[in-house]
Amino acid sequence: MRYVFLFPLLLLPPLPASAQEDGPRCDPSHQMGINFCAYEEWMAADAELNRLWRVVKPRADARGSGQALLNEQRAWLARRDATCEPEQRSGGSAAPMFYWNCMEELTLRRNAELRAMR
Repeated sequence: MRYVFLFPLLLLPPLPASAQEDGPRCDPSHQMGINFCAYEEWMAADAELNRLWRVVKPRADARGSGQALLNEQRAWLARRDATCEPEQRSGGSAAPMFYWNCMEELTLRRNAELRAMR
């Protein structure tokens, strides 16, 4: 009789053994984890950049300087990417960390500039 009650449990989909997600994580104990930490830090800076842009751009539009600001932002993005690109091509397992650190540093500087425009 016990087996009759256990049989429906076999039809359930398997549950993961732990709550861990697949994929990379920020883990400073190895280079891949450090690279991912740098990426996550840049992502946070980039999210702030986008948040600030949504505040600053409409104000610039209202003053009639929105197109100039948009052109400036596009030029800044191109300069940032061109500045950091050599870091990515430098080779080695730490190259992604250097690239994302560069992207974060320049993005944080731009965030400060946009904050001053608010």
